[in-house]
Amino acid sequence: MIEMKVMGIALDTRTGSPIVVLHDIENRRALPIWIGSAEASSIIRKIENLGVARPMTHDLLISIIEKTGYKLNKIEINDVEKETYYATIFLEDSENKVIEIDSRPSDAIALAIRVDAPIYVTSNVLASGSVSTDSAKDEQEAQEFKNFIQSIKPSDFEKLMKERDQYESDQ
Repeated sequence: MIEMKVMGIALDTRTGSPIVVLHDIENRRALPIWIGSAEASSIIRKIENLGVARPMTHDLLISIIEKTGYKLNKIEINDVEKETYYATIFLEDSENKVIEIDSRPSDAIALAIRVDAPIYVTSNVLASGSVSTDSAKDEQEAQEFKNFIQSIKPSDFEKLMKERDQYESDQ
């Protein structure tokens, strides 16, 4: 298992779909995972510490987890099959009993970043979908990519969704 952090959210320029990008602690590998707009918005809101008047879905889930006596211990992105990633959420109670819950990686990541729980990725998933950011030749491109990811705001997804809705209604 390799511990990874959320680098940010990017947009697939071909499809307009959001991508959550994870990177390892040494910044040598990046793992892009295509996700839904709602999950992307949730992740961005937490990264940017944007508050909301009422709990959003992932905030609500964390509240339920904690009020039932559990804590989110870690998440694992542990399989990929035909470009579909699989994750597990690990909850632990006060007696150290662990419950494993199947999850989409986007939801697991959105939960983990809310409580600063570690995000682990198996080596087979990394081998299947990660890209190297370690090459000196690609250093400038990697830095440009990181800068691009850090520049995306939640409002970008709102604009994207309006444009997509307009496009679909025109068809």
